[in-house]
Amino acid sequence: MLKDFLKPVKLPNTADWAVLILRVGISLLMINHGYAKLSNFMSGDHTFADPVGIGEELSLILTIGAEFFCSILLIIGLASRAVLIPLLFTMLVVLFIVHANDPFDKKEHAILFIIPYIALLLTGPGRFSFDKALFK
Repeated sequence: MLKDFLKPVKLPNTADWAVLILRVGISLLMINHGYAKLSNFMSGDHTFADPVGIGEELSLILTIGAEFFCSILLIIGLASRAVLIPLLFTMLVVLFIVHANDPFDKKEHAILFIIPYIALLLTGPGRFSFDKALFK
């Protein structure tokens, strides 16, 4: 079952290129957010929101893991569908908890990440990925 979830689906050639561009583009945008948090964390600043009640430091570590490290894995297309889960979860927390009472313009940023993450979850990483090479 897990193998079927991780296995890329066969897409037309042009769709493989489109998925590659989407996968790399959205990940490069998210890495900037994760890198800023990672830099602050490495310099000793562990203050962060605690939107789900697990503690500031653990929330920060999980967010860095999703935004930075999962984005790197998504760029290379390794365990793509699996790494989309923490990325989606992080953005859903931002949308529905962190910015729950804020106007739409504050929520829009999270939505703009959620949409391509859902598309990539449905299509898989495409032909140009480590996942494709692993599941030949």
